[in-house]
Amino acid sequence: MTADRPLLGILLMLGFCVLAPLGDGIAKLLGETMALLQILIARFAVQALALAPLVWAQSKSLRFSRRIWRLTVQRTVLHIIGIGAMFTSLRYLPLADAIAIAFVMPFIMLLLGKFVLEEQVGPHRLAACVVGFLGTLLVIQPNFVSVGAAALLPLLVAVVFALFMLTTRQMAKEVDPITLQAVSGALATGILLVGLLIGRAVDSPVAAMVWDNSVSVMLLLAAGLIGTVAHLLMTWSLRFAPSATLAPMQYLEIPFATVIGYLLFRDLPKGLAALGIAVTVSAGLYIIMRERRLGQQALASQTPQTPPAA
Repeated sequence: MTADRPLLGILLMLGFCVLAPLGDGIAKLLGETMALLQILIARFAVQALALAPLVWAQSKSLRFSRRIWRLTVQRTVLHIIGIGAMFTSLRYLPLADAIAIAFVMPFIMLLLGKFVLEEQVGPHRLAACVVGFLGTLLVIQPNFVSVGAAALLPLLVAVVFALFMLTTRQMAKEVDPITLQAVSGALATGILLVGLLIGRAVDSPVAAMVWDNSVSVMLLLAAGLIGTVAHLLMTWSLRFAPSATLAPMQYLEIPFATVIGYLLFRDLPKGLAALGIAVTVSAGLYIIMRERRLGQQALASQTPQTPPAA
């Protein structure tokens, strides 16, 4: 078992917050010409192939308990659904807006951490997550007006990834994260290949395979590698900090997504969406500053005091 180290967990989650929207931005580019199943298969196949040599080199055991195998399959299915819904939403929504709407997830995750894992959640974190949730509603409204029900897809992403992270937290201290990601990538690739065969049999457009140029292939590889590293960082972070601590700081994905969305697509949030993003970012930054202050206070209380001279 690994002892909790909240500040390390926060730093690892910060890496995830940088890389995850970058991978989403690449997926949005690919979604302009490629079908969903092709992008998903590449995403998970690259994950499995990149990590398998590391598992072999470190002689990691795949002898999981029945409980761990059950959680691994559950986590993999949730991962497929969550990424599939996110990639689909990016066909309709600006990158920053889609990620901002999905940030109802920390609110859901905090409640799951409190009531399912019985983690300690103070009133300050709860209040900040409620404020962030209200900011998310501000982002949904104008997007729902412009694209309709597709604006609600990130809400599905939020629910699925809250369950995904809860599942990860339940097993993260028992399974090596590289092994977990390699096995999950292989399982997801197998599931998606079965889906591809079925889709091809019924001539579904989601099963179309396009290989138009070498740039697209490189982007597929990049999306897979970035997604793999991002979720490794997320998995490692959950080994060192409770989900209730990490949930609010994920709001930092939003400013990174805003920058990436502008650089790749010249999209910038406007009006209510911009206000909602500002609210959610402010809530996340407040939590980070509070966690840092509490961590410093805890460290100071553990430091032995020098007795006064006689």
